Amino acid sequence: MKIINKIFGGLLILVVRLYQIGISPYFPDACRFQPTCSQYMIDSIKEWGILKGTWLGFKRMARCHPWGGHGWDPVKRKHEH
Repeated sequence: MKIINKIFGGLLILVVRLYQIGISPYFPDACRFQPTCSQYMIDSIKEWGILKGTWLGFKRMARCHPWGGHGWDPVKRKHEH
């Protein structure tokens, strides 16, 4: 399972990094949180693995709207629970 997490997690992180470098700079800043939603996705995959990390990333993106929260919202670390 660790090898699958490493391979697919790495691929998903690569896709998000490509978005950060190739697409995001052409749009106005829209994320209401720090770190940005794309960085949050990368951090959550690194911390929690491909399944839970992706789930946490999508939950965060769902909160990123005009009536949602804002401010500092880092990924919760495993040892904080």
